[in-house]
Amino acid sequence: MTEVLDAQKAFSGTREVDPRYRLDEAALLEWLNANVEGFAGPIEVRQFKGGQSNPTYELVTPSRSYVLRRKPPGTLLASAHAVDREFAVISALYRQGFPVARPYGLCEDETVIGSIFYVMEKVEGRIYWDLKLPGLTPEQRREIWFVQVDTLAALHRLDPQVIGLGDYGKPGNYFARQVARWSKQYRASETVAVPEMDRLMEFLPATLPPEGPSRIVHGDWRLDNMILHPTEPRVQAVLDWELSTLGDPMADFSYLLIAYAIPAELRNGLNGADIEGLGIPSIEALADRYGKATGWGTPGNLEWLLSYNLFRLAAICQGIAGRVRDGTAASEHARLMAAQVKPLSDAAWKYAVKAGA
Repeated sequence: MTEVLDAQKAFSGTREVDPRYRLDEAALLEWLNANVEGFAGPIEVRQFKGGQSNPTYELVTPSRSYVLRRKPPGTLLASAHAVDREFAVISALYRQGFPVARPYGLCEDETVIGSIFYVMEKVEGRIYWDLKLPGLTPEQRREIWFVQVDTLAALHRLDPQVIGLGDYGKPGNYFARQVARWSKQYRASETVAVPEMDRLMEFLPATLPPEGPSRIVHGDWRLDNMILHPTEPRVQAVLDWELSTLGDPMADFSYLLIAYAIPAELRNGLNGADIEGLGIPSIEALADRYGKATGWGTPGNLEWLLSYNLFRLAAICQGIAGRVRDGTAASEHARLMAAQVKPLSDAAWKYAVKAGA
């Protein structure tokens, strides 16, 4: 059986910086003084426990704290770890009043700390890693699940052309391109044969759903990528825009729903949970709320979309497995993530069968 992780304990807070990802603090301090408005050192550097992909640090100064996101050093997959794209999208969204951290500066000079990075404000609030939201009342859980959908709908209502992100991604054929991308990245990181992944790489591109409007797609829309207000059911900041692009908004919405489909033995799943007793809305309730908030009506093709998203998540986990193999994985829990490839691909194939495979 796959080991179950206490995600809240494992990923909350900071730790000493991993020796592989230590920063040249003198060079960083010089850059911060020159490029971050209002910055005043000295700094204490800590590494956040969460974030398997891009190492993320807390920079503590006497007056405030900042967050630094960097591309990891070493051999990397093509197009992965695009922190410059993260900086571009949060800059555009911040100007629109969408809940993201204030961006302070991007450094594309790899000689400063060994890879490109950007700095943003540290937003205070709650981050929940356990989707069952232990310790909250049913009403509080319901409100938090609905605010995820409301914030996602607000993102998808934004017209990329209007806010300066019209060239943030390629137009059209989103799911076709995504299936091809994750298939390619899976093959580049493949360590053992997984028959279900082979079947999915045949089924998904042959059964693509109708194309939706082009919108900003976050790419990893889930609860632990949001900082909630300390006491209110309100999103203060959406984090981790590394996988964002222009595409079909159904990709984001259905990715949120895989919490209900992910195998029960894996972390952060609702499969088998008493969601009614917990106060967590049903898939149908979330779909209805999203459809009304966007004005697009209740989403369809959910079986295909869930199959696609489980496949995509399996490919992401396989990428982590590849980085374990290559010695570039940023998280001590990367091996645990890599072990999820087989159960995720099994679940993805089951939904593919429901979708007609």
